Amino acid sequence: MPGPAFLRGEDVTLHPQGEDDVEFLLELLNHPDVWPSLATYEPTTEAEEREWIESVGENDGVHLLICADGEPVGTMGLNRVNEVWGLAELGYMIDPDAWGNGYATDAGRRLVRYAFEDRRLHKIKANAFGTNPASQRVLEKIGFEREGVFEDHAYVRGEYVDLHRYGLLAEDF
Repeated sequence: MPGPAFLRGEDVTLHPQGEDDVEFLLELLNHPDVWPSLATYEPTTEAEEREWIESVGENDGVHLLICADGEPVGTMGLNRVNEVWGLAELGYMIDPDAWGNGYATDAGRRLVRYAFEDRRLHKIKANAFGTNPASQRVLEKIGFEREGVFEDHAYVRGEYVDLHRYGLLAEDF
């Protein structure tokens, strides 16, 4: 069971990630339908995930567990936060069993609002592979605009794929 909610969306709550979440996060990171969308190609070990969870407080990012009906369904974060530029990168992953329920969109709207209103950031960027139209739809529903395409930018499951770069300005949210 996750700890107290940090943010509340319409259908999800977002909670700080902790030691108790390692098992869920490890299964999610290593899920064969998830890891290829993360630009990773090696399995994550329990020790690596525990070390990452412990380091979360040492950087300026925000990494939250997405829960629906009190159960974890994914994770979302603001990465590479640059307070001087007012910039951060949105990243997320949802358990395939929870795909199609709008959880990423709901959590994304809430986290982006937090970034703009509470952190006073100016712009949020995000990436999605051309082979992941569902992730592109999530970003577009939140209000992100496609800013460009990096052709054959990543090597995923035996082929080079395009990387779509998205951005959202606070004034456009």
